[in-house]
Amino acid sequence: MTEPQVAELIAHLGDRLVLDPETVAAFSRDSSRAEPQGAARAVVLAASTADVSAALAWAHRHGVPVSVRGAGTGLSGGAIAYPRGLIVSLERMNRIIAIDAGNRLADIEPGVITADLDQAARAHGLFFPPDPASARTSTVGGNIATNAGGLRCVSHGVTTDAVAALEVVLADGRVLRTGARTRKNTTGYDLTSLFVGSEGTLGVITGATVRLKPVAPGTPRTFRASFDDIEDAGRAVTTIVGSAAQPEVLELIDRASVEIIESFQPSGLPLPGAALLVGQTTGLDAAARAETILQLCREHGADDTEIADSDALLEARRLANPALTARGLRVSCDVAVPISELAAVFRGIDEIAARHGRQVSTVAHAGDGNLHPSVQAGETPEEYRAAEAVIDDITRLALSLRGTITGEHGIGSVKQHELPWQLDEVALDTQRAIKAALDPTGILTPGRAI
Repeated sequence: MTEPQVAELIAHLGDRLVLDPETVAAFSRDSSRAEPQGAARAVVLAASTADVSAALAWAHRHGVPVSVRGAGTGLSGGAIAYPRGLIVSLERMNRIIAIDAGNRLADIEPGVITADLDQAARAHGLFFPPDPASARTSTVGGNIATNAGGLRCVSHGVTTDAVAALEVVLADGRVLRTGARTRKNTTGYDLTSLFVGSEGTLGVITGATVRLKPVAPGTPRTFRASFDDIEDAGRAVTTIVGSAAQPEVLELIDRASVEIIESFQPSGLPLPGAALLVGQTTGLDAAARAETILQLCREHGADDTEIADSDALLEARRLANPALTARGLRVSCDVAVPISELAAVFRGIDEIAARHGRQVSTVAHAGDGNLHPSVQAGETPEEYRAAEAVIDDITRLALSLRGTITGEHGIGSVKQHELPWQLDEVALDTQRAIKAALDPTGILTPGRAI
């Protein structure tokens, strides 16, 4: 990136192009354990689709690598800046353009905070179904780019299920619009789904039309059940998910994680023998369904159960990631397994932890089989390598149980070495061909995701 090239970009963007090294550094990483390999040259504080288009067209002409950043809450290293590269930040594009209550849609810019969209929708008797644990800080654009999951996946699916249409800036600066406002749309290829979960490798999302749902009537009920055996908790989840008493949320926190959360910020979580199952039911029959779920838990060995009206248990669950990180459990993954394999994966994780002599704490979106094991590691390269070896074994375990290497965080840079464990050469070649067709000069988030 030469000085004349920088001057050319300044002519397009003015003070929205920032060169100050300290400011650039603040936008150079995400919440993962990945580290930038060198200093980026500049950050674009985009205020419009036109800004993003100008930045990408410029990068395409000059062969400058581009990293894309929302709020920086990603855990896979996908937003880490490139040496001498350009960072495109979307956090200023944070308008909720419209809530279309009649069609249950919202038109938004990518920098809208997830919880803010949910709150705005609730003013219309609606809500935004995607609910990652980082909802108060993550952006909707980032959720779309990684196809984020969250607490409500068991009942409402992942982010792609809530995306109706997108505005995307392609690598050469052209603007693509996908999807429609209708419930049905079979016109051409499903380009919307192609960009959801593409992790900034195919284009930069600058606008979205997302689906909303009506808020269920009645008072939600939150429930908890304590288990002395984590495998029993896994079997209980399998039974619950297969029953008629469907929860809105169904989360699992192991004993070690409960202890860490409570020491980080006391929230009243009871200390279980091995694992705590927490969840929520909604609708006019919420109380009855919560009691049915707890009865199923008791039949699988739960010895302490409770139903409450508050969201305190779920709020405590949202503290898991910052609490575990603060305690030194910095190396984590987000494998997923079929629901029927939950007991087996919990047993396998315990065996792996014992074999490596490392503490592993697990929280899980148990209702959809998505687990977040975290491994304790000191702040040295040797410690990180040892913890990564534990994560690799857990990932192989998930694959042996017909699972996946990532359920919601994406591949980024952290999980790239695991891709061949799950995808064969035909699958990888197909994805690389798509990447080459849409980004022939390879400037968009190069060397990540695929």
